Amino acid sequence: MRGTSEGPEAPDTPDARVARYLARIPKADLHCHLIGTVSAATFADLAGRAGLDLPAPPEIIWRDINSLPPDPALYRDTRVPVPQGPGPDEPERPYSLFQASEWVSAALRDADDITRITYEAFAAAHRGATRHLELHIDDVPPHLASLGFHGLVDACVDGIRLAERDFGMTGRLIASIDRSRSAAEALAFVRTVVDRPNDYLAGIGLANLELAGPPERFADAYRLAGAAGLHRTAHSSEHAPVAVNTATCLDLLGCDRVDHGYYVLEDDALVERCRAERVPFTVISTTSRRSWRPWRRASIAAMAEAGLNVILASDDPGMFPTSLTREYRIAADAIGLSVARLREMSLAGIDAAWLPPGEKAAARARFERELDACDAELRTA
Repeated sequence: MRGTSEGPEAPDTPDARVARYLARIPKADLHCHLIGTVSAATFADLAGRAGLDLPAPPEIIWRDINSLPPDPALYRDTRVPVPQGPGPDEPERPYSLFQASEWVSAALRDADDITRITYEAFAAAHRGATRHLELHIDDVPPHLASLGFHGLVDACVDGIRLAERDFGMTGRLIASIDRSRSAAEALAFVRTVVDRPNDYLAGIGLANLELAGPPERFADAYRLAGAAGLHRTAHSSEHAPVAVNTATCLDLLGCDRVDHGYYVLEDDALVERCRAERVPFTVISTTSRRSWRPWRRASIAAMAEAGLNVILASDDPGMFPTSLTREYRIAADAIGLSVARLREMSLAGIDAAWLPPGEKAAARARFERELDACDAELRTA
């Protein structure tokens, strides 16, 4: 029996052939947090060496990651109904994604650990035919202050270069602003980012709970990043049930991509604008807020139906857990997107990648060749 990069194949049924196709088509993952790629096994090793005092074994914590949603009253009148109660698989003792991420950060002891988790992120992505991966990285944690932000970047780049050598992949880094911080702190962080340019550090992002910091707070930081030639994205219209944050990201922050963006559906005029401008939205069906997963999938379906340029991503694949191939499977099986639409998403992903023009053109040509081969195999089968 033949096998895919993600495991043995099912019998040769139409569904199995589509599953094989989705496992093999080339992919670009443009929205993935480095800390969120860490598996339970790697965390167990890192936490053991760091001597972390944890409330449960790492595999139990990872099994029970489930971030509770913000106040349900905020979401009573949205166009795509948001579940108001718990999901069917809520763990008895949940651990939030943010808490798990803090523990991972605390377990990192040196540059070698950072290189390791970067390389492992690429290795896991490669198993699902991801050809290009862009990783969000946070500011250096306090206990690694001696390494400095640029030491953190260098350690990540070492991991990317190993992945380039071993897997033939390409990769870039995105410096993520913590939106719970002040405008002055964000500006200082971006000054550090632009102080020493690095070809692998392609842009900035804006992460953390959207309700903690409106995008307009970070206008000066984004202006500085744009002046330095960095690309810009931001988590938007994900937790705040409004479309206006996405308009702010496009018009004030100068974003060329939007992470999430589900509540853009609240504003028909903005949907029309984003469709006309082909704004890339990186969307993820799986979230640590388990009760929100059906809403996420219904929102992505509505965004796709509206003609928006939605591009599948993995977000925090080690902790949900998921993979980009799994997100493609969900899009086909649960959301109902066609194989042709998923092929378009594959190409849209590499088109929206933050690679230099020549490198991007070569990557797109590779995607087209691989997609044509996968299409031919699917038609023959």
